[in-house]
Amino acid sequence: MPSSRFILVLLISLTPFSSSQQIQETFHQCLSNIQTPNSFFTKNDTNFISILNSRAINLRFTTQSTPKPESIFTPSNESHIQTAVICAKKLGIHLRLRSGGHDYEGVSYTSVMGPTFVVIDLSKMRAVNVDLADNSVWVEAGATIGEVYYRVAEKSKTVGIPGEYLHEFGGGRTCLGGRIENRWGEDVFWAIRGGGGGSFGIIVSWKLKLVSVPATVTVFNVPRTLEQGAAKILYKWQQVASNFDEDLFVRAFISRTSDKTLTTTYQALFLGMGDRLLEIMNAGFPELGVKKEDLIEMSWIESVMFIGAYPLNTPPSVLLDGKPRSLNYFKAKSDFVKEVIPESGLEGLWKIMLEEGSPFIIWNPYGGIMSKISESSIPFPHRNGILFKIQYYSSWMDSGMEDKYVSMNRKVYEYMTKYVSKSPREAYVNYRDLDLGINEKSNVNWGINYFKDNFSKLRKIKTKFDPSNFFRHEQSIPVLK
Repeated sequence: MPSSRFILVLLISLTPFSSSQQIQETFHQCLSNIQTPNSFFTKNDTNFISILNSRAINLRFTTQSTPKPESIFTPSNESHIQTAVICAKKLGIHLRLRSGGHDYEGVSYTSVMGPTFVVIDLSKMRAVNVDLADNSVWVEAGATIGEVYYRVAEKSKTVGIPGEYLHEFGGGRTCLGGRIENRWGEDVFWAIRGGGGGSFGIIVSWKLKLVSVPATVTVFNVPRTLEQGAAKILYKWQQVASNFDEDLFVRAFISRTSDKTLTTTYQALFLGMGDRLLEIMNAGFPELGVKKEDLIEMSWIESVMFIGAYPLNTPPSVLLDGKPRSLNYFKAKSDFVKEVIPESGLEGLWKIMLEEGSPFIIWNPYGGIMSKISESSIPFPHRNGILFKIQYYSSWMDSGMEDKYVSMNRKVYEYMTKYVSKSPREAYVNYRDLDLGINEKSNVNWGINYFKDNFSKLRKIKTKFDPSNFFRHEQSIPVLK
């Protein structure tokens, strides 16, 4: 189970400012006791934009018209963050909090809510400390998940951590400014494990539990086009993927390869040898037609590279780069599916997907241990009864094409309405989607999509813990009114 620490905000006085220049100067002055060079940047600095965009994974939020912070502070340790939060609280400055960069809608470094703001960027805090004796790893929020994978594998070939396949993103420990404790109220600890970032404080590092992995694992990528029976194969995948052996994960991708056909690709990771995997696939999913030559045996860290779409034999040390291999403009939405989508429904999806600009779709199976955990154990509620999660991901390289691609993404999402979860239509908070609603501009029912009944508890905890709503953004947990 993750562990953490926090710092309580005690100062509540607010000081009005007459200009953005005054905000910069006053905040910088308040931070003057931090004697760390190159940690405070304003719009007047030549490298301001490069630092602002350094962990901006979505080019939609790097344009000239994108609202920008008055300044960026890059702390090097916990005490720097304490000082910054205390200063911001005392001076009435709005903060945006950025760590590893998994921010689909840019809420950690931009704002559509209006007020001027300052970004606290944790990219300098990226320590990863693996403790095999304790079977754990402490990870600072500035570290990318790729760095974590590499450091864990560096210590042992038979332990790993389950996590993100996009290796440029990061994780955290909670810091709110003022007093540090090893543990706090169970309600807050519950809330930060799945309740979304930026609502209760600054996540500075997490203690994560390591899991055992075999010395050899097996992977495959098997594509199937419409002409090869994609609809029938995907129909069967829905029935079996959530019930596979718990050591096996098989997800499906759907992509437009031309104006005449689509390709569905099945990607697998099996914690075991190829012969055993072939037996499982032949017994439970023979429709896919997996052959021995499709299977690749490798180490766990090599499978991390494979799942992350690195070319075979790429050295794992590239995970230490900590930067995206490519950037684009994108929009994403998500769904959860509880009932098998009939072949007729898939055929209707194909028709839309054949249109130019259709999204890349990822289906991740659930089941296994996910279905054995209570919906209320942590804020993440998508558990028993979920067959798979869908991500609709549209990307483009020309900023002028945004309307076209976003429109197509929404068109596919709308078509899927009758086939996905209802009341609420569930969504995944890590694929943040501002279409669902924005605080202060619409009702706050967006939270029910992400958290279901847990949203009510999150709001109660937020109201008690941060009644002034100091930590906030477009989809932070709102206080009760």
